[in-house]
Amino acid sequence: MYKCALCSVLACKEESPERIPKNCPMKTDTLIEDCFSEYETAENKEFYIKSSEIEAAGYCEWPRIREIIEFSKSMNYKKIGIAFCLGLRSEAKIVDRLLTAAGLEAISVICKTGAIPKERIGIPDEHKVRPGTFESMCNPIAQAKLLNEQKTDFNVVVGLCVGHDSMFYKYSEAMVTTLLAKDRVLAHNPAGALYCSEGYFKDKITVNE
Repeated sequence: MYKCALCSVLACKEESPERIPKNCPMKTDTLIEDCFSEYETAENKEFYIKSSEIEAAGYCEWPRIREIIEFSKSMNYKKIGIAFCLGLRSEAKIVDRLLTAAGLEAISVICKTGAIPKERIGIPDEHKVRPGTFESMCNPIAQAKLLNEQKTDFNVVVGLCVGHDSMFYKYSEAMVTTLLAKDRVLAHNPAGALYCSEGYFKDKITVNE
């Protein structure tokens, strides 16, 4: 069982193979080499190298939206898809403006596209956000396929729900990056709950068996 999150050795970030723990993933030499061969493919090599170059160029200087723009331009991407949540439409509008100002073509699709009632997929009224009202189901598969239809070069997720974002990643033909992870309680800063997990947010994040 791999437990990298609990490792204090971190032999992976330096040249010290003699310090590798017994349960380190790096013990699986064949798998690691097989994965490296994937980076060498035409599909992946430039993408990986450019993303690493952008990491270094903007390290601790550029916010993530700048990294996305710089990466897109370095890859000569033209069409950038924005898959966004209805609740973050103001943020999506800003993303559209910034991408356009950078000379990129921004194509956006909202999560509620299709206006399909939640009941149709089998969500009962009591499990709606506002029972007794009409609510459109989120439609991440349509978001992905509509952006596929537009032949976007790269897609950006802006606040899709947990699970819905996963389905968008699954059906998107273009590679995807996430700009905003939705967290309605923490102003879309989910890391805040981790930093306060032993304090203010301990009761809010504890799940009782």
